Amino acid sequence: MRVVIQRVKSSQVTVNGEIISKIGHGLNLLVGIANTDTDAEIDWIVRKCLELRLFPGQEGDNRWQKSIQEIGGDLLVVSQFTLYGDCRKGRRPSFDRSAAPQSAEDLYNRFVIKLRASGLQVETGKFGAMMQVTIENDGPVTLLLEKEAI
Repeated sequence: MRVVIQRVKSSQVTVNGEIISKIGHGLNLLVGIANTDTDAEIDWIVRKCLELRLFPGQEGDNRWQKSIQEIGGDLLVVSQFTLYGDCRKGRRPSFDRSAAPQSAEDLYNRFVIKLRASGLQVETGKFGAMMQVTIENDGPVTLLLEKEAI
């Protein structure tokens, strides 16, 4: 499982010209599901997303001291199968490591449910849709979280 985690001032998802979800200060999560992923990978990534200290502790202090849970921020979760695109050979990415759509959607939904159990506001994109994602980065802070099945 791979997640691009971005600290944002705001973020939104538009599908067919309509805004379907929107958040304020928090984290934008672009989520790629591998064909080997299980609940073990989901649990690890959820914990990391909720507990990583990515936010300043006090006004004017740039040190990252607080997690998304500690600041009560929002989460926007967007499925992103292209995170498993392999561009090492040829001119067209290979998506052989991406989970099949039905399996990926099931794991993605479980990921979202586990994030919602935190009590934070969790918004989502539309799985499998062509989406326009507007991200107002804060920092910018962008990290790649990755947990591979063993």
